[in-house]
Amino acid sequence: MRNYFNLHKIRKIGLFVIILFFLFPGISDVISIGPATVEAKITQNGVSSTNNEITPSMIDPKIQAAIATQNRYTPWLMAIQEVIGTATGLTENGRPAILAFTKSEVRAGIIPSDLESVPVVVITTGEFVAMPSSSGKRPAVTIDPKSRFSRPVPIGVSTGNAYECSAGTIGARATDGTNVYSLSNNHVYARENNATVGEMVLQPGLYDTGCIYDSNNVIGNLTNFKPIIFSTSATNTVDAAIALSSTANLGNQTPSNGYGTPKSITAEPALNMYVQKYGRTTALTKGIINGINATINVGYGSGTARFVNQIVVYSRKPFIKPGDSGSLLVTDPDRNPVGLLFAGSSDGKWAIANPIREVLDSFSITIDGE
Repeated sequence: MRNYFNLHKIRKIGLFVIILFFLFPGISDVISIGPATVEAKITQNGVSSTNNEITPSMIDPKIQAAIATQNRYTPWLMAIQEVIGTATGLTENGRPAILAFTKSEVRAGIIPSDLESVPVVVITTGEFVAMPSSSGKRPAVTIDPKSRFSRPVPIGVSTGNAYECSAGTIGARATDGTNVYSLSNNHVYARENNATVGEMVLQPGLYDTGCIYDSNNVIGNLTNFKPIIFSTSATNTVDAAIALSSTANLGNQTPSNGYGTPKSITAEPALNMYVQKYGRTTALTKGIINGINATINVGYGSGTARFVNQIVVYSRKPFIKPGDSGSLLVTDPDRNPVGLLFAGSSDGKWAIANPIREVLDSFSITIDGE
C-alpha cells in the first residue's frame, strides 16, 4: 500500500511539472538541477503584483532577518580570499539563506554551513566583471543589436562614448519631465569616471564600427554620471550615466524581437522574480532573481570596486555577455523596470544589476516608457 501511494505521488508530481512546462514555456531557461540552490526553486510568489510594484513591506520577516544576519557577517565572509560577494537568497526548500559567491571551489570548513541559524550556501561563480565591448560572435538573431539603426534608435542596442573604442547597451529612454536622456552605465558613457560632461555618445558604439568615428552616429551628449569608487572597502550603489538626447534620435522600445516598451512604474526586486533584458550582445534573455541585498566586488579596467545593495540574476543559459552593460532589467512578463545591469560572471549565467530606483534617483529622472 505504501508503494502504491509513493508511485501515485510521483505520478502527480510528474504531471504537475509537465503542466508547468506547457503553461510557462520559458521556465526551462531558468530551472536548473545541480549544486546551486536558488535557481531550482521557482514560484509565482516572486512575480510582480497586479499594480507592478513590490514594496519592502511585502518581504517575508524571515527574509528580513536573513538580510540582517548577512549584513552583520558580510565583512567577515568577504575577508576570506575566495569570497567575492554575498547576498540573501533561498535554499532549495525555500528557506532564507546567506549566499556566498566564490572565485573557485572552497575547501570544506572554510565557510560555515550556517550563521546564527541562517543557512550559508556557497556558490562558485568565478569573478564578476563589468561588461563593456565584446569580442565574441554575433548573436544568432535576424535583428543585430550591434548594427546602426534608423533614427529614432531603439533601446537595448549598441552605444558608447565617442572617445573610447568600446560598446555597451542603451538601457532605456529616461526623462526629467522636460528633456529625454539615454540611460546606460558609467563605464559605457563616462569611461570609468574619465569622461567630461558634454562628450558625444554614439549609436552604434565605436567598437561596432571598427573604431571609426562617424558624426552621423551621434545620438546625444554625456550629461551626468555617478562616479565609481575603485576600492574593496567602497559602498558603490550604481554604475550609471545619462546622455541628453531627443525623441527624434532615441525611441523607447526594443527592436521587434525584444520585450517591447518598458513600463514607467518600477518594481522592487524580489527573490524568485522572473526577469528579462534586451542587450547589444545577447539580445533577449530571461532569468530569475536569486539574490538581493548583494555586496559584490566587481572588476574594471581601472581596478576593483565594491558594490552594495545589488541584485543577483541567474539563468541556466547565458543571461549577460560583454557588450550587454547598460541593459535594463525588467519583470517578465510585465516589463516593469527592476535594475540596470552592469556586470556578470565569465559564463554569463550570473548577472549583477543596480536597483533601478537608486539609478533613477541619482539623476532625478524616470523611465520614459509605457
